[in-house]
Amino acid sequence: MPLLKSKDHKLWSLLAIFNIKKKIYTGIVLLLVLFFFILPIAKLAIISFNYEGKFSILNYYNILLEDRTWDTLKNTLIIVLSSSLLALIIGTTLAWLTAYTDIRGKKIIKILLFIPFVIPSYIISLSWIQLINSAELFSKLSLNIYSYGGIIFVMGICHCPLIFLMTETVFRKIPRDLEFAGRTCGCSRFKVICKITLPMAVPGISSGCILTFLASLSNFGIPAFLGIPANINVLNTVIYQEIVGFSSNSFNRAATLASLLGVIALLGSLILWYFSRKSKRLETFKEDYQPRIFLGKYRIIIEIITWLFLLSTSIIPLLAMIKTSVIKAYGLDFIWKNLTLDHYKFILWQSNKTISAIKNSLLLAIITTIVCLILGTMIAYYRVRKKTIVSRMIEIVVSIPYALPGIVFALAIILIWIEPIPGWSPGIYGTVKLIFIAYIIRFLILQIRGSITSILQVDISMEEAARLSGANLIIRWKEILWPLLYSGVLGTALLVFVNVLTELTVSSILWSSGSETIGVVIFNLEQAGYTSYSTAFSSLIVIMISLCFVVFNIVNKYSRSGVKTQ
Repeated sequence: MPLLKSKDHKLWSLLAIFNIKKKIYTGIVLLLVLFFFILPIAKLAIISFNYEGKFSILNYYNILLEDRTWDTLKNTLIIVLSSSLLALIIGTTLAWLTAYTDIRGKKIIKILLFIPFVIPSYIISLSWIQLINSAELFSKLSLNIYSYGGIIFVMGICHCPLIFLMTETVFRKIPRDLEFAGRTCGCSRFKVICKITLPMAVPGISSGCILTFLASLSNFGIPAFLGIPANINVLNTVIYQEIVGFSSNSFNRAATLASLLGVIALLGSLILWYFSRKSKRLETFKEDYQPRIFLGKYRIIIEIITWLFLLSTSIIPLLAMIKTSVIKAYGLDFIWKNLTLDHYKFILWQSNKTISAIKNSLLLAIITTIVCLILGTMIAYYRVRKKTIVSRMIEIVVSIPYALPGIVFALAIILIWIEPIPGWSPGIYGTVKLIFIAYIIRFLILQIRGSITSILQVDISMEEAARLSGANLIIRWKEILWPLLYSGVLGTALLVFVNVLTELTVSSILWSSGSETIGVVIFNLEQAGYTSYSTAFSSLIVIMISLCFVVFNIVNKYSRSGVKTQ
């Protein structure tokens, strides 16, 4: 009996030690998450209330008294709401066409639709500038891309894929029987759409609206390229101008404006979420891929309109940009004797700024992707397999930096890393190291969400069977999980890579001489009037992005065929 008691005591002691260690590790993880993801935002809010070294609301009071502030708020709301409405109309219409009708070439339609979304918005802005300025038709119509209409149109085109992405699946899940019942009761097809189809699609539409609203609110590239030359300022560009102005209280004013922008983002998201939660979701229904409406003789007309719209909003502007990049001097006719590749030669071999930017962005993209791939997949696995309050809290906290407008997040990073601990300055402000930290914090959630989706597809019973057979965690990942997950996980990693490679908003605030990124250099070239160089650099980036997706598809198909033949 004493021997049994001694063994039991040792067992309980080991369990107690294990539980203590587990709590310590959990505590350390939570502290790191709070330090990297919450403390910067908290410090931003605190700085906004700092007036001449004292806690005060005078920063808000002074800024809200300025006419410029109210003009900026008005511009921001007009552009964000109008572009979101345009994206809603375009995205919902195209989602309905591909989900409900027998229109042909649906895969190509989706590819063309997503081109303005995959390519950075500042490059899309630059391509539209070249198209409007070079086409005689637009000059006769006196269309001005540097205007409210230009900003709203380009932003709507860039963000309509978000509506499409969230809505098409919901349309496919709506039961045919409900729509058929409406038709048999004498309702016209239009009335069925208004009374049955659209109300049941509200969950997807509202989710897309939230994403579009946040994307429009945080977009810096389009207002910077199209708004600053026309003196049309939004909160993003005003915050940027405050920071680069280097006035005595620029950080305090920028922090105050950033807080206002964050409040608008939060309130807008809450309003849209309030309306979306009232509607019923359709998770229980399977997607229906068969056409429900046959267009008959009108199909060719609708196809022509759809193709013309997509080609004119995705391919033609890019071709106009490439055309500008190979002309010897801006404004010359597009004829053989005026063509040259000197601008590309300058970008790739002669300019130290552009060469340094390419190296910096590639290095940042590769390292950030690797870190996010490993860390994000680990967190995702823990989130799926350990459904605890801690795992849920980590996911929510990690998503905050990505949900915030990029300019707000960048300012928060500056304020915390100038002196992260009182009395200690790491000296990384203005270096590539700070940009790397910012990218990890901002884009980690993309990998987590993508990996969660992939891990959810793997039945836990497969892991349990391997574990009972004596396989440890490393063997289970190598032999079971990774072969099943790599396609989705690497696909998300590619998304992280492209986002980092072409990022502008965060790096526009964090860069200094020697730490320029691709987006920053393109922005500076265009602002300085070097249009031939900025279009050449942008064209190279479009080619790089295209090659990334081509290589990924080839590797993915090769790997799948290899798995099938084994």
